[in-house]
Amino acid sequence: MSVSRIEPAPLQRAGTSESQTPYPQASGSSWERFNLWLEQPRSPAVLVLWLSLYLVLTTNWPLWNELARIGGAPSTYMSTIMAMSLLTLCGSAAMLSLTAWSRWMKPLWLAVVVLAAVVQHYMLQYRVVMDPTMIANALQTDPNEARDLLSWRMAFNVGVVVLPAAWLLWRVRVTPMRILSKLWRNAALLLLSVLVALGAAVSMNRELAPLMRNNIHLRYMMNPIATLYSTGSLFIKPLFRRSGKLIPITAGTALGASYAAQTKPPLFVVVVGETARADHFALNGYARDTTPELARRGVLSYREVHSCGTNTLASVPCMFSPLGKEGYESRKDDYETLVDVLQAAGLAVFWLDNQAGCKGVCVRVPNASAFDGLDAPTKKALCDGDECLDDVMLKGLDERIAALPAERRAKGVVLVMHQMGSHGPAYYKRSAPDVKRFLPECKTNALAECGHAELMNVYDNSIVQTDRFLGQTIDWLKAQSKQYEPAMLYVSDHGESLGEYGLFLHGVPYSFAPEAQKHVPMVTWFSEGMSQRRKLSRSCMEAGLDTPLTHDNLYHTVLGVMDVTTPTYKPALDALASCRGKG
Repeated sequence: MSVSRIEPAPLQRAGTSESQTPYPQASGSSWERFNLWLEQPRSPAVLVLWLSLYLVLTTNWPLWNELARIGGAPSTYMSTIMAMSLLTLCGSAAMLSLTAWSRWMKPLWLAVVVLAAVVQHYMLQYRVVMDPTMIANALQTDPNEARDLLSWRMAFNVGVVVLPAAWLLWRVRVTPMRILSKLWRNAALLLLSVLVALGAAVSMNRELAPLMRNNIHLRYMMNPIATLYSTGSLFIKPLFRRSGKLIPITAGTALGASYAAQTKPPLFVVVVGETARADHFALNGYARDTTPELARRGVLSYREVHSCGTNTLASVPCMFSPLGKEGYESRKDDYETLVDVLQAAGLAVFWLDNQAGCKGVCVRVPNASAFDGLDAPTKKALCDGDECLDDVMLKGLDERIAALPAERRAKGVVLVMHQMGSHGPAYYKRSAPDVKRFLPECKTNALAECGHAELMNVYDNSIVQTDRFLGQTIDWLKAQSKQYEPAMLYVSDHGESLGEYGLFLHGVPYSFAPEAQKHVPMVTWFSEGMSQRRKLSRSCMEAGLDTPLTHDNLYHTVLGVMDVTTPTYKPALDALASCRGKG
């Protein structure tokens, strides 16, 4: 009798089979070994750290370029780049540690990569920085303006960063963990990131402190930290700064003595320009003849005017506020505006927009979009989709004015027209073919791809278009002289960078924005009847064309021209107060 020996079966780990092992041995080609390595489960905290490193390496080229520009020699700036990269890595890891929970965070992580890639494209393309003002400006951009910013170059630049990250996030496996295990790992990552950042900042303080103090914009170039911080700041700070209530300022408002015996009511047009630079107006000494129509109409051009902000969202509400720049920026409540005061005085007020809204200024007065109610021939002649040349605001204007209450029109009319003006980057869309005096033009929104001469040509053509629009507005006002005493004041909301210092567009934080983004044109025109009504001395006004002015003067100057008395009016800020009573 023979006995056969039975070998014991090899032990297997629970949940595995003979054909499946928990961690296959690394063998085969390099690609196979990479796939096996990639498929090994990893904790969310480790993945967040990897993602932070990826973002530092792929989405911070604008920061490195700027540090190299400031630093001069490589021996000077390489150590700074390393230090700033470490700080950016630690900041990104600290922020993302708050999301290191489960595989369901993958869409959020990918969204952060997309955001960082898009931000890097615009920082490289237009040399902008992601401070809270720029984020607010971006959120206020309407679909037409956003369309001008899209390009195949943007798709390529974003795709180069996003596609590898998307593939890796799809492939990588996230280890399921208990909530307490995740919590202590995330807390450890957050604490470690903060400690390393503090250590780096202290050890490099001698180099970094003066660098960051003298170049404040660098803190807004750390991607994606700056974007996430600025976005959070934009939404969180107002919760603590402003109550949300509206403070009335119209008490005690009344029409002045000039209305008692008027034979014709005043008609005052305030044109809010867009993205116009004072130094590109021929009226102000620019070598190119960009303002021939205004010159022929005998306007007065104020040459030393500065804006309240460097973007529309900051400037437009500020320029119509009674608070001035400092008061407006530090306010804890919202206040009524210039148009509210004018309406409270009994005047007919109307706001006409060829822009992405009035930024809350016109919500309590009659207002309309210039695109509304246009007939098909006008749209075909003046519009591209939902975007129109400013000439469109003069179409049907008589009917718009006539629709205002008759009892108010009998006292006087204030019309505010908000231009599309020279809004970039698609400057080539801002002028009609028959006003394109300077050729060849830059015909793309990728401004860095254009030569300097082409960029100057296309921007100057947009100024020529504004010149024609203002000339036509004055002609329309002259035609109203039978029933009104007309006048016009034009002032741009902010300026524009056209490649100076490597900057394009606008929106740089005001404290270190270049002069080109803050120095704006302001032009006035008064009919003979309006000059006599307000006893304005032209010689006096001409003598004051180089007087330094700001947007703070607009509120009080308009009230002075319209002879509206109110407790918020300050004669010292009325640009024309000293010239009244001398005509």
